[in-house]
Amino acid sequence: MTTSSWGGGGGGGGGAVRLWCCGLLLMLLSGGGGAAAQRPPAYKTLSGKAPLVIAKGGFSGVFPDSSQNAYVFALSSTSGDTTLWCDVQLTKDGVGICLRDLLMNNCTSIKQAYPAGEKAYIVNGQRSKGWFPIDYTISSLQITQAIWSRTDKFDFAYLPILAVTNVTDFAKSSSVWLNIEHDIFYRQHGLNMTKYILSISKGGSVQYISSPELGFLQSISGRVNRKTKLVFRFLDATSSDPSSNQTYGYLLSNLTFIKTVASGIMVPKEYIWPVTTNNYIQPAKSIVRDAHSAGLEIYASDFANDRTIPYNYSYDPLEEYLHFVASDNFSVDGVLSEFPLTAAAAIGCFTNLNVSSKTDHGSPLIISHNGASGDYPDCTDLAYQKAVDDGADVIDCSIQMTSDGVPVCMSSINLFDTTNVQRTSFSNRASIFKDIQPTPGIFTFNLTWAEISSSDLRPKISSPESIYYLVRNPVYRNAGNFFRLSDFLTFAKDKDLSGIMIIIKNAVFMANSLGFDVVDSVTKALSDAGYNNQTTKAKEVMIQSEDSAVLVNLKQLETKYKLVYTLPSTIGDASASSLVDVKKFADAVIVERESIFPESQGFIMKETNLVKDLRSAGLAIYAQVFRNEFVSPPWDFFSDVTVEINSYVQLVNIDGIITDFPKTVRRYKMNSCTGLGVNMPSYMNPAEIGVLAQLLNGSQAQPPALAPMPVLNSSDVTEPPFPSAAPKNAPGGAANGSTPAPGASPSGSQAAAVMRAGILPMVTALFASLLI
Repeated sequence: MTTSSWGGGGGGGGGAVRLWCCGLLLMLLSGGGGAAAQRPPAYKTLSGKAPLVIAKGGFSGVFPDSSQNAYVFALSSTSGDTTLWCDVQLTKDGVGICLRDLLMNNCTSIKQAYPAGEKAYIVNGQRSKGWFPIDYTISSLQITQAIWSRTDKFDFAYLPILAVTNVTDFAKSSSVWLNIEHDIFYRQHGLNMTKYILSISKGGSVQYISSPELGFLQSISGRVNRKTKLVFRFLDATSSDPSSNQTYGYLLSNLTFIKTVASGIMVPKEYIWPVTTNNYIQPAKSIVRDAHSAGLEIYASDFANDRTIPYNYSYDPLEEYLHFVASDNFSVDGVLSEFPLTAAAAIGCFTNLNVSSKTDHGSPLIISHNGASGDYPDCTDLAYQKAVDDGADVIDCSIQMTSDGVPVCMSSINLFDTTNVQRTSFSNRASIFKDIQPTPGIFTFNLTWAEISSSDLRPKISSPESIYYLVRNPVYRNAGNFFRLSDFLTFAKDKDLSGIMIIIKNAVFMANSLGFDVVDSVTKALSDAGYNNQTTKAKEVMIQSEDSAVLVNLKQLETKYKLVYTLPSTIGDASASSLVDVKKFADAVIVERESIFPESQGFIMKETNLVKDLRSAGLAIYAQVFRNEFVSPPWDFFSDVTVEINSYVQLVNIDGIITDFPKTVRRYKMNSCTGLGVNMPSYMNPAEIGVLAQLLNGSQAQPPALAPMPVLNSSDVTEPPFPSAAPKNAPGGAANGSTPAPGASPSGSQAAAVMRAGILPMVTALFASLLI
């Protein structure tokens, strides 16, 4: 591909051709050009039409910003119903290029190509150092990913800088938005941005031109194509427009004047929904209504799925969009997003939810994971109430035992994980039980129920992605009260639920070492609560365990409960004999997400045969654990758990989804695009498994091949019979003979042994829990 064939763009090689073909392949695979979603008849925008989806640099949340793959993927994944955004920079020879940053070293390989090319210039009154486009003619520099938290794998694909004309050429029927950030800077260096933009806009392919410099918009007002809209872009309210020396906060108070120059404004999203210093949204400002009253369209910027959005949105980017496009009082006229698929889905399928399905408990079942643990501490009254309010079909209780034999709902047997125990008077109860974990802990069976429910011991919200510095709802990190199993059963009985799930863990250990028969405790509690003789509004009772002996025991008791077996993690297949064995004691199975779609370095490589095998055995399949945090899904799901949920539903027809955030799954089940069939818009089609990894085939960045995944065999399933509970504190009852009796502190030589064995890991665990 020659330079001339790009209309003055960067020169390409064979790699560029291959990736361009892959881009076309992506368009076909993802249903590009399909019918748009059925939309509500009116929005609260200025025109009453659907808000505009503006793809910042294309699909820059996955591919390097302003690369050809980013632009092609933005069009194909949104049915072409997207406006392509180009940040215009000028080269030394006056060619307009699409590049997200004036400092080229922030988004290209120029530093490696010209290591001695760093210079310093004054930009808007501030001295900046780096590599600037004004020092180079357009060349075949490689565009790279500018956001550290995103994959850099596509940096190794050949992605040349594009001229503005390249983008307008392949945009075809879609609109193009040119953003001019530094007109004054270019004029200071003898380059005429006004002249360049006027020449480009004459062709009619540019529908929007924006700038944070009001003087630039005034210079082209009335001179561009009459169909082209001018938009004044507001930056931080305290900074100043260099062309007028007025702060953006001041200019915001004079929208009538802005209307004389522009037809619209673009503002950071915090202008509309302000955010507190601890990252919670405040009541919306009146700016949208003010702009509409002045006859101005208003667009919101800075949307990306992989940022720490306000905690009110529970890490769900789709929820954030709905606050801007489906508010009770207003809708912005468009959103600037680095993940246009999520924005398109929010506008096309979720602004008019099918509220009549709110109480529908059909497939897939929404099964809570420790209640709504994404918003409140695990297994607390607040987490369970939130799960019910958010539309969970089934709520769960993971059983642990106290020292006085009370079954409680607790996600972990180790109180270090779920409470502030290390800061309480119970902190001296640490001990080691090697059958549970090799490091010290304070376990539920070290405390009585009265001690666990005391005001001194508080819950602690889970933070499964804390390694990425992502925490959950910090204002409520220690809120709520724990439930006994009896409290849970009473709570669930009159709620709009299809059922409950009781999870039995460590039952063999409890029987052998502590003298507790957990199975008997659970069945007795269910009977006492009336779940054995339900009449109207009967709720299904599911009992889950990873121990087949527990489920075999329950099967032998001829209970009427649905038995659910938790499969080992990361298996990829199941032998015929193992399925026969599982079917003897289980009605359903729980599988890890990666057992269905295994991944390598964050890229999904294939779909396993596991679901097909389990279906052939007549087993219901529940997948776990779905989380909203953007680091949870593989790259293929675009940092959007709704895309992930949609793929599991459409591709494998999953029977149930176990989630920390029931609201997200409930909203997915209510979306207005369900049932469109062949008319499904591309942004609601499932992800094409393995397509992103295929783009890297043959390159140095190709993810390593997957190691063979284990196959489930009969030997993995079959266990010795469930033991009778040994008398408490009987000889040999202590775990490995190295810990004190439950509920007591180590003493004498035992204490010395425990301290010698566990002091370092205990200190490590303590500091880790304090850090979280």
